[in-house]
Amino acid sequence: MAATRSPQVVAGLAERFGLQVHGDASVEITGVGTLARAGAGQLSFLANPKYRGQLSETGAAAVVMRPADAEGFTGTALLSPDPYVAFAKIAALFEPRQAREPGIHPAAYVDPSATVDPGASIGAFTSIGARSRVEAGAVLGPGCVVGEDCVVGAGSELVARVTLVTRVRLGRRVRIHPGAVLGADGFGLAMDRGGDAEPHWIKVPQLGGVVVGDDCEIGANTCIDRGAIEDTELGRDVRLDNLIQVAHNVRIGDHTAIAGCTAIAGSTRIGRYCMIGGAVGIAGHLEICDRVVVTAMSLVSGSIREPGEYSSGTGLMDNRSWRRNAARFRHLDEMARRLRAIDTRKDNE
Repeated sequence: MAATRSPQVVAGLAERFGLQVHGDASVEITGVGTLARAGAGQLSFLANPKYRGQLSETGAAAVVMRPADAEGFTGTALLSPDPYVAFAKIAALFEPRQAREPGIHPAAYVDPSATVDPGASIGAFTSIGARSRVEAGAVLGPGCVVGEDCVVGAGSELVARVTLVTRVRLGRRVRIHPGAVLGADGFGLAMDRGGDAEPHWIKVPQLGGVVVGDDCEIGANTCIDRGAIEDTELGRDVRLDNLIQVAHNVRIGDHTAIAGCTAIAGSTRIGRYCMIGGAVGIAGHLEICDRVVVTAMSLVSGSIREPGEYSSGTGLMDNRSWRRNAARFRHLDEMARRLRAIDTRKDNE
């Protein structure tokens, strides 16, 4: 059963989150909504100036906005220098969360050598393997598999059907969404060309684990492979979207966020406070420094050593133009050489 959320008074929200009130501080908030569709009792926000035109017609009981946007606004507002962040904090008060009773469901299996804190909640058809540990307040939803020698930290949640294969250690308050797999074999292969046999692949044993820091979130169907010798590591407050591939021995620094369908090849190091867009490809054995932004659909084929925003690929255009330009890509080096030769002749004249 979902926990109910009590109405919140604007004045109380302002005090709790360090905001200023414009208008009636006694307004009660019972939920949240968009500027265009919010109704009575709902809180909305204005962060993007292009939606300012909706402000005069919104049905929201109150709106979170910047102080400059409140000029001329006749309704109730909560003023913040960063409305989106303030709205996110307030909206969390109205998020319905399933109440989880501590204990182990009768349909779950716990290996005799595993340890489950009495304050943890273990759902139906979940399996916990040998020598693993589930700490206080952790929630393992239905159908999860926790393999051998794993740790689920205090207050962490495996929503449903999450698999920790082996040697996975989660910090505190980690949240992992359905279908994610942590600790599977990394893609380690060696080509054996010796002897009389036909050359063939030899699988390299993956002897490391996966370490996930406190307050991380990992999206649905994302895969994080365990290390070959050392561990694959996520720092604190790392946020991974759905359908991401993190290969063996990758290290991702604190507070980095990565959007869906990105693939990171083995042994790459990504720094702190980075933002990686969707469907980015990152080659292996690279280093990306702190505070780097890589835009969507980019290919990172070399290390990035200076903070900043990076892009690759081409923007969308009509197919006919794209075909013409694609045919010219192969001649770019030749054209550049010709231009340099022309410039050199001009300089010598």
